[in-house]
Amino acid sequence: MSKVNIKSYADLLQYEGQEMGVSDYHTITQEQINLFADATLDHQWIHIDAQRAQTESPFKSTIAHGYLTVSLLPYLWGQIINIENLKMQVNYEIENLRFNQAVLVNSDLRLRVKLLSAKDLRGVIKARLEVTMEIKDSKKPAFTGVITFLYHFND
Repeated sequence: MSKVNIKSYADLLQYEGQEMGVSDYHTITQEQINLFADATLDHQWIHIDAQRAQTESPFKSTIAHGYLTVSLLPYLWGQIINIENLKMQVNYEIENLRFNQAVLVNSDLRLRVKLLSAKDLRGVIKARLEVTMEIKDSKKPAFTGVITFLYHFND
């Protein structure tokens, strides 16, 4: 898969209203779930206790934290787009985020992104992206929503 190369606001604007791409799949492991639980202090058994989840959870498996899947956005977005001449990228906003389905341990996720809009705010580029976190072999995505990044280019 080739990345979309962006060097400026004008480059980004060309993709407005279009799908920009789809990332590679990323497997959610129990180790990653456990590390996220440690980092966020969210040790609810549905995430970290495989034996209990197998017998008591409707999913019959541990599941990833919803916010773990959201935290993968910048990583997977980086597989779709290559932004050159960038001074800084800032997470700005998440709108209409809806968790549609639990992500079971060892699921493969990928990100699909459409650029809704790009605006120049006095030299800072505000990009609104429609995001869908897909689960391999599932009709329902893990989540959908709109995220906004602010891009500060070097010139």
